[in-house]
Amino acid sequence: MSESTPVLADMPAAVQAEVAATRERVARLHAELVRYELVIWTAGNVSERVRSSEVELFVIKPSGVSYDDLTPESMVVCTLDGTKIDDGTPDHLTPSSDTAAHAYVYRHMAEVGGVVHTHSTYATAWAARNEPIPCVITMMGDEFGGEIPVGPFALIGDDSIGQGIVETLRTSRSKAVLMANHGPFTIGTDAKDAVKAAVMCEDVARTVHIAQQLGGVQPIAAEHIDSLFDRYQNVYGQRAEGGKD
Repeated sequence: MSESTPVLADMPAAVQAEVAATRERVARLHAELVRYELVIWTAGNVSERVRSSEVELFVIKPSGVSYDDLTPESMVVCTLDGTKIDDGTPDHLTPSSDTAAHAYVYRHMAEVGGVVHTHSTYATAWAARNEPIPCVITMMGDEFGGEIPVGPFALIGDDSIGQGIVETLRTSRSKAVLMANHGPFTIGTDAKDAVKAAVMCEDVARTVHIAQQLGGVQPIAAEHIDSLFDRYQNVYGQRAEGGKD
């Protein structure tokens, strides 16, 4: 760490508490990727923006660490340029190889509070074909507001993947993008929301694939998709008194 590296222990107590809570959530949510069989070995990652007006940080999975070994304390804390801060973890514990992509999304999409990447089988198969998943079932209209689009091919190592994610999702209502020849990335208001999108992305990818094997699919009309999306986003589910949860 350089002398200019932010030090978590020197930050206000409220920030340290929020970072700790974020680490706990991110560590726990990685288990959901395993539970829904969206990842194998050490592939895939979840990140979440730290909810604080005092700092611009996010928490992400360390690179190459088994899901069984993940703990809140092992989650890595980064600035929005993707640089690990002095967060109390060993220097050898580096952030995910996808950190630059996550960081780029956070820098350019202020509404995003969580990012997830998996190599889930069916969604990745669509990405391998460079083919968007057509909106042919109502759940896709509900959650994604239309088709799940394909983003451009990009190599891991810099923020090229992040650029492709932002470029694609800025013109789509979808919370998921299939990065060409790579796999799905999802976004959400927080990490849990992004994990939900990843689970549903894989589910619809599998369903639509099976439907195509049975002889083709029937697209849903655009006006019906709009209606489905509006209802799900604004009416569906429980509401806190005085407004939407």
